[in-house]
Amino acid sequence: RPGAGQRGAGAPGSLGKARGAAPGQAGYASRCRADAALGCYLFNCTAATAATPPPPPRPDAPSLCYEFTLIPKPSPGQSWCEVQGQVDEKTFLSYDCGSQEVKSLSLLGEEVKGTRAWQEQVETLRDVGNLLRQQLLDVKPEKYTDRDPLPLQGRMLCQCEANGHTCASWQFGFHGQMFLLFDSENKTWTVLHPRGRQMKEKWGSDRDVTEFFRKISMGDCRSWLESFMVHWEKMLETTASPTVAAVKGQSRSTVITPIAWILLVTLSCSILLGIRG
Repeated sequence: RPGAGQRGAGAPGSLGKARGAAPGQAGYASRCRADAALGCYLFNCTAATAATPPPPPRPDAPSLCYEFTLIPKPSPGQSWCEVQGQVDEKTFLSYDCGSQEVKSLSLLGEEVKGTRAWQEQVETLRDVGNLLRQQLLDVKPEKYTDRDPLPLQGRMLCQCEANGHTCASWQFGFHGQMFLLFDSENKTWTVLHPRGRQMKEKWGSDRDVTEFFRKISMGDCRSWLESFMVHWEKMLETTASPTVAAVKGQSRSTVITPIAWILLVTLSCSILLGIRG
């Protein structure tokens, strides 16, 4: 189909340990939220002067995150690629690139699995998995051995601010260490670890691959986020939210509830999507 602030717990640049099974939802959610903020913060900082660095994006700005884990030489019965999707800190999807089996993991997933956005999302995840599998054949980190090939981990995330601006990025690494960051809006590659130079040289010089990553994160991911947040807003209206309960009784002139924030962001994103076609 070619044509994120302070980090959470763990070592800086951590992608999470390579796994055979899906990671815990709590840890995965915190990583996605922290990395969404990191990606937007890095973009803002490169656009500002050192004397007047901009503040990081709102921590409650809606975000959509997909984590890919590719196993170069899977064991019998083991999938060569697994994906988990998480929207606004809620894990809602798992996808097996080999069997093409997709599972809804939450009420949000059940709410949106019959939508057009859900189907388009599944098709795109398949395309990304196939592309990364092809690229993995030529990307080998230092100390790579045929006996013990390291899983490639990739994470795509997008976050929409209330003003309609979308922050989007990709991260890639091996064995829990983040090596490379791609700023989707600026189409720039940043090496975060010396072992990421080979990946940057290969992907940064490939215009098709760069454009593939950019369009999916800035276009498709943003469109899915808008669609999913509409359904999530409806669910918030009918369920008792601890956050809403905590602000109950406070002045409405000083409090922005989650529902109001989601409506504001969704409207802004919808307007910009219409303008940009």
